[in-house]
Amino acid sequence: MSSKLRITWIKSDIGYEKSQRETLRSLGLHRLNQSVVREDSAVLRGMINKVRHLVRVEEATGETE
Repeated sequence: MSSKLRITWIKSDIGYEKSQRETLRSLGLHRLNQSVVREDSAVLRGMINKVRHLVRVEEATGETE
């Protein structure tokens, strides 16, 4: 069983590069304080790293998407 991550958008993307705003949308985030649960992968980790100052990441336990 692969692990899952809960990603929560905690800071506004206003004033940041367009590519960072697009990364938030690619993660499935549309509103501030919204959380999504995603399968952990290298691609996902790279996306999170790009917007790490805008999101909070924690391991999701027993949650579905």
